[in-house]
Amino acid sequence: MDYSRPERAERLASEYVLGTLRGAARSRFEALLPAHPTLRRAVAGWEGRLLPLTASVPPVAPSASVWAGIEARLFRSAAAGAPQAWWQRLLVWQLGSGAAAFAALVLAVMLARPVPPQAPVLVLLSPNPAAQADAALLSRAKFVASISADGRALVLRPLEPLSVAAGRALELWAVPAKGAPRSLGLISASGGSQVRRTKLLQDTAAFAISLEPSGGSPTGAPTGPVISLGALSS
Repeated sequence: MDYSRPERAERLASEYVLGTLRGAARSRFEALLPAHPTLRRAVAGWEGRLLPLTASVPPVAPSASVWAGIEARLFRSAAAGAPQAWWQRLLVWQLGSGAAAFAALVLAVMLARPVPPQAPVLVLLSPNPAAQADAALLSRAKFVASISADGRALVLRPLEPLSVAAGRALELWAVPAKGAPRSLGLISASGGSQVRRTKLLQDTAAFAISLEPSGGSPTGAPTGPVISLGALSS
């Protein structure tokens, strides 16, 4: 998913902490967390900001005019001059203090929310079911690519360590919408790999990983099976 919009990563982290991010979107977000420290920091930041607020906002009693207006609306049918039961007055106080506390909480969240930094672009590379490759290797061919917002740096991490046969290597490719893939170099099968190029995202529709000879593709194009694919979202 493309997180190039500054507010997107912070918004998803806030929805994850609040519990409103559900279903497939929540599962996808959780799959990205182990490989991306920026998202983990965003989640920790929202947890640190939101959780204390639930205990830090004291109830606020409404003013006399607000109280009178609430009583008039809630108990309009009561006989004129009849005294209010204790439970009626308790309900009025709870409604007024609850509304004030909620307003204070919303205001505190808005004031505490920082201006989000420029978020990176994240791409999840999934196993390519059409690849003619070892089933065990293919089942674990899951990667997360994080590209800086300026398109000059890429960090690629496997979600699970891979075992590549002797004499073989993994090569990363930038795939345009039209034309031949561009090699971004060999990558690690078990740890993080870094790529520095100018304009990594320019004319790139997807990223792919192929299985090549140990020195990389001898032709400048993928020669082995493409085991992982990940498209850039618009």
